[in-house]
Amino acid sequence: MNKPTLIIANKNYSSWSLRPYMAMAQFGIPFDEKLIPFGEPEFGKAVRRHSKAGLVPVLKHKGLVIWDSLAIMEYLAETWPKKQMWPKNKAASAIARAISAEMHSGFKALRGVCPMNLRRSPKPITVNDALLKDVARFEYIVAECRKDYSTGGPFLIGKFSLADAMFTPLVTRLETYAFTVKPTTLAYMNAIIKTTAFQSWKAAALKEKWIVPEDEVD
Repeated sequence: MNKPTLIIANKNYSSWSLRPYMAMAQFGIPFDEKLIPFGEPEFGKAVRRHSKAGLVPVLKHKGLVIWDSLAIMEYLAETWPKKQMWPKNKAASAIARAISAEMHSGFKALRGVCPMNLRRSPKPITVNDALLKDVARFEYIVAECRKDYSTGGPFLIGKFSLADAMFTPLVTRLETYAFTVKPTTLAYMNAIIKTTAFQSWKAAALKEKWIVPEDEVD
């Protein structure tokens, strides 16, 4: 099978790029990677050479171009079914998909006020009600999932799934901006941070030299 190519932006900043990378790296899918830096004058033009949407990430495989992170996840799950990227249990899979979709469209305060920046030393910021609401919602999701699926492993639905890949950037935000969270949430965050996939991504991010204004990252 031909290797897919994942087109991403800076590993320090690109939260949406991190999601499919986490899935492919953690599930052991070989792939090629092409990084197009944020802030470059030709960034949009360079991305549009691969996808007319002009956004990262983009997955290219066997002539197919997929330009949305959640669609990429579904494609990966269908193309490599033996990897079992969604939980095998029907109910657990439904929950994993529901929270992934919620992550895809929600948590706008956290995403807007706390952009991903892995080189930033952990430091708290002034929070508002919208931020606290997002954090509380995330903690509720973690608590409910861990209550129902903790026997299967340390991740949301026990074993690592695409839901965890979707939530990884949120986990980095809570760490980077030093939010105080409950022990169950912190344990989940630590499980994500310790994955080989995230450690590999972060190591590369810390070596990057680009400095990009917050309004130019995703």
